[in-house]
Amino acid sequence: MASIYGDIMKVDTTGASQKTARQDNLTVTGVEASHLLAKADLSRMNNYKDIITNVAHKLQIDRAVICGIISRESRAGAALVNGWGDHGNAFGLMQIDKRSHKNLEGLWNSEAHVRQGTQILVDFIKGVSVKFPKWPKEHVLKGGIAAYNFGIRNVQTYERLDIGTTNNDYSNDVVARAQWFKNNGY
Repeated sequence: MASIYGDIMKVDTTGASQKTARQDNLTVTGVEASHLLAKADLSRMNNYKDIITNVAHKLQIDRAVICGIISRESRAGAALVNGWGDHGNAFGLMQIDKRSHKNLEGLWNSEAHVRQGTQILVDFIKGVSVKFPKWPKEHVLKGGIAAYNFGIRNVQTYERLDIGTTNNDYSNDVVARAQWFKNNGY
């Protein structure tokens, strides 16, 4: 489905850092590592395909972008303990931080949860669009993905977008994973 927030396939990306690639003991980095990480999550992601598709349609965002976030945040649920990650601070497939969002919606793997996480992402994309009105849609999309990890105030320049994100590669890794999901059924 087309997104009103830009084409994920047109977003430039350098992919995963070495630190991120080490999650799966990969010896490669960059886009190749991100693709391997996404591929490892595919069978679990498929359990949520209908939920992701419904939310993507309702919020007019590419479902592959949602998959990229879910893959990075929770490894499609594999990195969670009773639905929680980040030392008990982040909830669900999309790892919504309870310190920033007081009302967590639904079960950790529910449509309500994915809708809440995706709405947060959409709000960040819109916020980056306001902050950088001259950026092309694809830059705004990538900026919104980075903001999902570290907030809009930390989005400063496109060239140094990931500096300060987790492993300094968050948006690049999510974009590369999303592109892989787009090419593999999403």
